[in-house]
Amino acid sequence: MAKLITTPNLPDPDGFYEELLAAHDGLSKAESDALNARLILLLANHIGDLQALRQALAAARREGPEAELKAP
Repeated sequence: MAKLITTPNLPDPDGFYEELLAAHDGLSKAESDALNARLILLLANHIGDLQALRQALAAARREGPEAELKAP
């Protein structure tokens, strides 16, 4: 059972963010929401660890700095 990684773990987080925004270019709100839902389900399937996914859900629901990624 994996523990959710909340420290920065992407080699190019800004690059990924730009690609994520670009994927939404030209989409309506409904299309953008559907893209996000499909992406979440694809990544959840890739992760495949229900405990880590539950930790991610809990972290995403929290508000404030504790919900953000923590620097190492």
